[in-house]
Amino acid sequence: MTWFDRTQPFLVLFSVVVGLMLAQVPGLSELAPNLIVPLLALMLYATFLPLSLNHFGEAFRNSKVALASVATNFLWTPVFAWGLGAIFLQDSPDLWVGLIMLMVTPCTDWYLVFTGIAGGDVALATALLPLNLILQVLLLPVYLLFFAGTLVELNPVKLFESVLWVLLIPLLFATVSRRLIRGWKGEIWFEQRLSNLTVFQILSLNLAIVAIFVSKGHTLIQRPELVLKLLIPVVLFFATNFILAHRIGRYFKFSYEEFACLICTTLARNSPLSLAIAAAAFPHRPLIAVTLVIGPLIELPIMVLISQILLQIRRREQW
Repeated sequence: MTWFDRTQPFLVLFSVVVGLMLAQVPGLSELAPNLIVPLLALMLYATFLPLSLNHFGEAFRNSKVALASVATNFLWTPVFAWGLGAIFLQDSPDLWVGLIMLMVTPCTDWYLVFTGIAGGDVALATALLPLNLILQVLLLPVYLLFFAGTLVELNPVKLFESVLWVLLIPLLFATVSRRLIRGWKGEIWFEQRLSNLTVFQILSLNLAIVAIFVSKGHTLIQRPELVLKLLIPVVLFFATNFILAHRIGRYFKFSYEEFACLICTTLARNSPLSLAIAAAAFPHRPLIAVTLVIGPLIELPIMVLISQILLQIRRREQW
């Protein structure tokens, strides 16, 4: 895990504090909203640039793990996230929508780190990455229309425009850029400089978080209790999906390495992607974006704990 990976939750928290402080400066709250979507689009461009979709079909070489991952992430989890919101966030529809957006987008970076820490099958996790990416880009608008359309006002045209500008265009530019750079500089040169993308990605994300809290931070200051309401449903999501993946692994007789991979890919979430859509599609509902900023602050310590639990399972030969 790189220094940036280890410190990312603290950088997010620092960005929140900076944003809340800058929100007190006259004039900045009117300027900041214009920066949010471009910064998140740059962040996603840096995220997509190293990802190759050429090996999309490799995930299905291990069909049991791939199908278990897809079923858990894209069939069970959306319904479960909606149910958690119905129980705990019924009086806070913006937090409910934010929770759904957070949970229906499986991670495309962190989970590789945690799979490696837990001694899981990193090659299989890497093969699942483009599958997770494509399905969440395609299905996120569908989930929003189906699950969130009854909770908040949602313009389908605005939603699909947001997906086009914030997701598909950065993905297209990243795909074209990757081909051009590899053809010009070569594969080795490209791979050696991928670490620089992490810095650019995290910088763009944290600047976007600063801009979000500069423009909408007063909402959080006025109603801080709403953030605490997220803790129980988010923790329940991780606990329930851990137990579910454990049962699936036992039933299908996965190896430990396959089991650890399944745990990580069905628990870690891709909040930056959801945040980009929320900022573009719901500019006047700041608590949706706030939910997607708070989510990783809860997620990372839980994933650290889960990776250690997995290691204990392996050491004690309980699998």
